Amino acid sequence: MEINQEIEKSPSIKKKWNEESRKTWKIAGPAILTVVSQFSFEFVTAAFVGHIGNLELAAVSEVQNVVGNFVYGIMLGMGSALETLCGQAVGASQFNMLGIYLQRSWIISITTALFLTPIYIFTSPILKALHQQNQISTLAGKYALQVIPQIFAYALNFPIQKFLQSQSKIWVMTIISVLSLALHLLLSWVFVIKFKQGLFGAAMAGNVSWWILVLAQLVYVTFGFFQDSWTGFSFKAFKSLAKFVKLSLASAIMICFELWYFTAIILMVGGLKNATNAVDSVSICMNLESWVMMVALGFNASVSVRVSNELGAGRPETAKFAIMVNTITSAMIGLICAAMVMASKNKFPMIFTNKTDVIKETSKLGYLLGTTIFLNSIQPVLQGVAVGAGWQVKFSLVNIICYYVISLPIAGIWGAMLFGYFLQTITLFLIILGANWHKEAFKSEDRVKEWSGIKEPHLLRL
Repeated sequence: MEINQEIEKSPSIKKKWNEESRKTWKIAGPAILTVVSQFSFEFVTAAFVGHIGNLELAAVSEVQNVVGNFVYGIMLGMGSALETLCGQAVGASQFNMLGIYLQRSWIISITTALFLTPIYIFTSPILKALHQQNQISTLAGKYALQVIPQIFAYALNFPIQKFLQSQSKIWVMTIISVLSLALHLLLSWVFVIKFKQGLFGAAMAGNVSWWILVLAQLVYVTFGFFQDSWTGFSFKAFKSLAKFVKLSLASAIMICFELWYFTAIILMVGGLKNATNAVDSVSICMNLESWVMMVALGFNASVSVRVSNELGAGRPETAKFAIMVNTITSAMIGLICAAMVMASKNKFPMIFTNKTDVIKETSKLGYLLGTTIFLNSIQPVLQGVAVGAGWQVKFSLVNIICYYVISLPIAGIWGAMLFGYFLQTITLFLIILGANWHKEAFKSEDRVKEWSGIKEPHLLRL
């Protein structure tokens, strides 16, 4: 394998852009639909619960944005080690280990889910200890117990996603996700509206929908559609688990400190007077922001796959060009979404609630929300570069310093979020701009050899 010099006898910039854009959208398009569909499970739940009452919406928001973000971040992070390993292995045409990596990730993720289950069991006392309102905390505790099955669905789902994305096999996963969302919408209406089962009905709709999604993907992966990368269950999956845990933890830390920033903001709001309206208004903004950010997460997946594949194949210049195409495309979409939110700041809260006070409070945040949405169209793409290149530890430190050391102590509630995103985006951009991509390609070759057991000397050359 060689690192290509990729000298500019190459096609014109326009032709290169069109070719890279085609590759980008081949991954990002279905990835956006997948991520939007899966995130929209919570969006749908919040929309249905919001029409039950303010207290119920606040309780579900606490579970989704505090407990859920905490657990979701860890589970997503533990599964994200596959993005680096599988992506670079695919670039190096080392398909034989992908199924083993997937099984190792399942073992680690399921074990992690078991350790995280007590957080759901003790949600109510945890929230009260964090000075959240008693009524909200009590109701949130009951709801959290009912959605425990979803933790174990995450444990299987996220590794499968990374396994499929690394091979650019996404469309079946997308179709399954869209159909599962349609089912969740139907079940939510049946349980919450038709049979008036309240929060219990909302929880059951989510549990059934998540597990149907996971089981359908399991069938797709294990029933002969991936003959090169899936050769059945193997005891090899139990080997080198400690090393795999180390890489998984690095990925989890990077993603967790990102998602937990939302949690910190919600907890700050929950300590205010009239916390129910405050939590409702900020949660509505975060729900909408997170939903729009799913588009950027499609490009996060795309740039992670493109960077890891190209580094694994020894083409660092192509990896750099892929970063530019993904970042600019996502930023342009983010700018459009931000403008739409600002223009409709008095209207979009009505999607979630019919309470006048909550609509008024949410509308006040319209311009800040739009600015945050734009920054969030860039930042996840830069995070995807980190995962594709294997920079999880470095980017974890950036997240900690930008968000928790600098932004939260010196800024207000929404100002902390906005300043944190701005500072982190600039820092990540400078790190990527100053990287030696030929050196990263060497590191990628070493990583592929180490994890596949190859002991040959370097084949890369400049």
